[in-house]
Amino acid sequence: MNNIYDFKQNVKKSELDQIVKIINSGGIIVFPTETVYGIGADATRDDAVKKIFIAKGRPQDNPLIVHISNYNMLEKVTTDIGDIERRLMEKFWPGPLTIILKSNNNVSKLVTAGLSTVGVRMPGNDIALKIIGACNTPIAAPSANVSGKPSGTKLEDIYDELKGKVDAFVDGGETDIGIESTVVKVENSVVKILRPGKISLEDIEDLGIKVTLDEHVFKDVKHDEKVESPGMKHRHYAPNTKTILIEFDKDNIMVDKVDKYIKENPSLKIAIVCFKEHSIYYINKNIKCIEMGSVNNQLEISRNIFSILRFIDKLDVDVCLIEGMKKEYIGTAIMNRLIRACEYNIL
Repeated sequence: MNNIYDFKQNVKKSELDQIVKIINSGGIIVFPTETVYGIGADATRDDAVKKIFIAKGRPQDNPLIVHISNYNMLEKVTTDIGDIERRLMEKFWPGPLTIILKSNNNVSKLVTAGLSTVGVRMPGNDIALKIIGACNTPIAAPSANVSGKPSGTKLEDIYDELKGKVDAFVDGGETDIGIESTVVKVENSVVKILRPGKISLEDIEDLGIKVTLDEHVFKDVKHDEKVESPGMKHRHYAPNTKTILIEFDKDNIMVDKVDKYIKENPSLKIAIVCFKEHSIYYINKNIKCIEMGSVNNQLEISRNIFSILRFIDKLDVDVCLIEGMKKEYIGTAIMNRLIRACEYNIL
């Protein structure tokens, strides 16, 4: 039976000590961050990090992100930090920003997928910071889910698929953001976004720093290409049910696309994931309708989207259509996840 530690209200020292004992003895835990839940292990131990890949069924060419709790711990991971990286840290740490830095080889080669770089972030979640600080070691932690499935934003969504595969679960309630961190790398004084998240291109531009989106944010990576960020390669976020993304357009055009699809596929059982404001259009369409949030509240949608992607498989439908949104601010990150969840099936 797996141990579940309820840290939603407070972190008891006696229970934190047990978590520290697990990590420091080479075990792995599920714990919350402000983005999604992670599966954590001591980033410096090959034996511990290997357990993460086994628990997730994760390909070993997919690097992990290292989480730290203070700037002194950063020295255990890298000694090569440029001026732009420091400006990003000062502005966005603790928070949902991962920065690709040169590894000083203290972390496991399994963490870096054999690369000379490592992704590092300081999470903006008190529970995560207390766990990492108490363990006094950088924690490698990908999202808590079986590889290819939607990431976990609350413990009940991921417990069944991970029980028996990890040593303990820490319950911190539902996560604040709901999608994984932004991953960036600085090249020639330009910030390149490898994986979009809540910290957007627009947010970084506000610092007066030049920033671009990596070409793979909205398209797949070739099988033999090496990647420095998670979420760029392999099947990600996908339900078992076939899903199709509706490209963002004017309200009536999006609804017309759904109407056309329904008429062309009369034998299919169809569901629609849509903006709250659009659900009225689908009431009499003989399809199941799931609201993902308001068209005017991207953060609400980001909090809901992974749970909704998991819920789709409980609907007993042949196909689920998902309304797309503008690729701006956190909408860029949401669309990145939805394109991959739909496996590039776009209406």
